Amino acid sequence: MANELNENKLNKEQPLHATNHYLYYPDEKNIPPYLAYGFRPVFLLLAPYMVISMILWGLVWSGVLSIPFMNDTLTWHIYEMLFGILTAGVMAFLTTGIPELFPGMVPFVGRRLKIIVVLWILSRISFWTIDITGIYLAAILNIGMLVWLLWFAKEAVLDPLQRHASLGYSLIVILAIEVWFFSSMLGFASTNGLSILTVAIGAIVILVLLALRRVNMEAVNELMEDKGIDDIYISRPPLTNLAIFCVAIFTIVEFLYPQNSALGWIGLATAASILALTSDYILKDKFILNQGYVIYLALIPILLSIGYALMGWDLLNDDFYAINHFRHFITSGGIGLSYLVIMMIIGYIHSGRHLTVNIYTNMMVFLIVLATCMRSLIPFFENYTHEMYLYSSILWAIPFAIYMKVFYSFLLNPRADGIKG
Repeated sequence: MANELNENKLNKEQPLHATNHYLYYPDEKNIPPYLAYGFRPVFLLLAPYMVISMILWGLVWSGVLSIPFMNDTLTWHIYEMLFGILTAGVMAFLTTGIPELFPGMVPFVGRRLKIIVVLWILSRISFWTIDITGIYLAAILNIGMLVWLLWFAKEAVLDPLQRHASLGYSLIVILAIEVWFFSSMLGFASTNGLSILTVAIGAIVILVLLALRRVNMEAVNELMEDKGIDDIYISRPPLTNLAIFCVAIFTIVEFLYPQNSALGWIGLATAASILALTSDYILKDKFILNQGYVIYLALIPILLSIGYALMGWDLLNDDFYAINHFRHFITSGGIGLSYLVIMMIIGYIHSGRHLTVNIYTNMMVFLIVLATCMRSLIPFFENYTHEMYLYSSILWAIPFAIYMKVFYSFLLNPRADGIKG
């Protein structure tokens, strides 16, 4: 009876989609706010890690700094910016989202959360000391992180209705790619490590598209509710599925036939399919493309689309030098912005606050876009290559420094609405 009363009270006073964990929160004493929900410690660590690592890489690629203890710097740089950051982002997304998507699942908090966060820290230390501690240790710790994430996401994979199973299946593919990568670096597989990482980019883009479909449904409808807009946003699965199919085809063909001119046309088709996702924001009755978070979210597929379009254009012109620069519209742009915007949305909604647009949020998004353009368009300004490497890295890092200023007080204190988590 008490649980029924609590549930009725919750339904009346709180938006249920962001508080489904409330009735199942573990009865653990003295949980500090920074361990009260999965996203909190991850964002506290990920923001400064983004700042430090990106500025460090900018100094390396601009020729100011070298990393003498790391061989094959380019390959390991790409690996870390893909997998090292991915595991933290996915951990925050899953430990926050799955208890909301599957009511009855006990949220992952307290001591258990601390252990897995420490594992991520050890994984990052093993990466930066890889030429000292060895590839085997880095492989065990980093692959172990993804294995744990899959175990945590098993509720979604085993769900009889398969409502969110695609997230779990995507993680299985990404895990297989990471095992393949380490096998290559250890000499057990003959495939070039950089080729494997291009496959990883495609898999991560697919994961981002799947995650954004769910984030859009929560964030845009939450925003319209706050604004009193009497309409509903629906992320249409056929559009997302078409974009995922095109990304998968591009990734496979690029791996097998990287210089085939047909890949150029596939790149253009992939760009069009991803750009089509923005049509979901055109509602029947209300115009919402002037809303801050709608613009932020729409910029993600736009940047991804620009990346695939420019790579396709480059391939059709038989110029294979610029393609990897243009790929930064996908990595630094689309994927990087998706991390930042999701961190902002979760930081507001899951700390018991309303989504807020201000000079800080606008500046964060603008600087990511500016840094991406600066980094990706280096082929058109070759005389300033080193300067653009450095300045784009600094500009890309600043939004995460701003994030620390704006959101750290939210992450270090209990929810504003008094709910646990």
